[in-house]
Amino acid sequence: MTSRTTALRRTPPLWLIPALWTLGLGLWGLSRQDSVWRDEAATWQAAMRSTSGLRALLSHVDAVHGVYYLLMHALFDWFGATTTTLRLPSVLAMAVAAACVTAIGGRLAGPWAGLGGGMVLGLLPAVQFYFQEGRPYALVAAAAGISTLLLVTLVQGRGGWGRWAGYAGAVLAGALLNWFSLLILPAHLATLAWSGAGRGVWARWAAASAAALAGALPLILFTSGQAEQVSWIPPLTWHMLIGPAVLLAIGGLGALADRPGAGRLSPASVGLPLLAVPQLGLVALSLVKPLFLDRYVLFSLLGLALLTGAGLGAAVRAAAPRFPTASKWLVPVLLAGTVAALLPQSLSKRSPESRVDDVLATTADIRRLKEPGTAVVFLPSARRDAKLVTPGAFTGLRDIALARGPLESGTLNGVEAEPALIRDMMLAQPRILLVTDAPEAARPEAERREKVKAAVLRDHFTVVADARVRGRRVALYERK
Repeated sequence: MTSRTTALRRTPPLWLIPALWTLGLGLWGLSRQDSVWRDEAATWQAAMRSTSGLRALLSHVDAVHGVYYLLMHALFDWFGATTTTLRLPSVLAMAVAAACVTAIGGRLAGPWAGLGGGMVLGLLPAVQFYFQEGRPYALVAAAAGISTLLLVTLVQGRGGWGRWAGYAGAVLAGALLNWFSLLILPAHLATLAWSGAGRGVWARWAAASAAALAGALPLILFTSGQAEQVSWIPPLTWHMLIGPAVLLAIGGLGALADRPGAGRLSPASVGLPLLAVPQLGLVALSLVKPLFLDRYVLFSLLGLALLTGAGLGAAVRAAAPRFPTASKWLVPVLLAGTVAALLPQSLSKRSPESRVDDVLATTADIRRLKEPGTAVVFLPSARRDAKLVTPGAFTGLRDIALARGPLESGTLNGVEAEPALIRDMMLAQPRILLVTDAPEAARPEAERREKVKAAVLRDHFTVVADARVRGRRVALYERK
């Protein structure tokens, strides 16, 4: 065995560097000053329930996130309910995704392309937002990265049915976490067509994809009956398309830098479909039913990172003949400049103000303003998440609008009484503590219960104390 072979074996794998880099970025400011916003509060509430309680919840709402909630339930049981337990799985998952991008880029365009793409992924603003969140989107990105790496490996002729089974399993895992991730299948189909894959590859890919679809189909059919929970998503507008258009333009530049020939795998033939097809697919679906939220296709940014890495690799290759020493510093220098340029945004993403609201922000004000026997009203009822995440702060307060609790009703926030009964209960109170959204975070309320609450407080009560912090408002009302 030569000394060179021994040295290569001792060299850590290239993918480890972006994985550790992304892990470090994710751990930086992970607690966001111990804040939890409303979407994460839903995860927190679900994870704190028993398996039977969680099963009852998923029969009514959020079945699309059922597998993720079961995972978080297990982690909360093992490690305790903390913001670290809530968010660390997302950080680890994005580190896995960065490692996959590095492996794909290195395999297709050399080490600098792989290293550049893997390092860039953790710097993308949308990634920095969602890999510090207790929601499933970073885990979906990890599944997408694994399935894409396996596809590249298989198209290159490495591996048999075992890896095809792994590919089907990775696609299915992503679908069970959020079935919009199935948009990766047409992206992979475009890659196969672009790369001129052989008939045998097509047949095996079709079989693996069909198996993944069959596994996800029961969840898709069941959650179609819960479509009302995404009815708040606004219809598609032109300004919502600006972000995807910018991403596709940047990705297109990366693809031009790659200049792949026909009939071969390249960063362009893998990355551009991975970026473009999910984005355009979600836009097309949103023309039928409003569904466009960028987090649903967060995994498509792996394609952007791969294409960016290809551009960096091409720049290094172009500079190497004339500047062999300086070219080795090109990627590190560009990354350092990117880190510096994005530092204000990186700091902003790690602040509580980066989210719509903070469920925990009003805890101190609730403890300060409450008195034993005081009634509490939530407007809208979804703001009961503050009580469900921090029940100790509401000890001694009477939740007068609640008819059936969340566990009893198998819902996320419980079931409230009829509007007339809520009105009578409110009018019988001398003091009411209101937990609601701050004006900048509030949406117009269409439900009759919420309108009744607002009307009673406006017409029959006077505000005697008002605290607003991080998108939430707590106000103490006394009867006129």
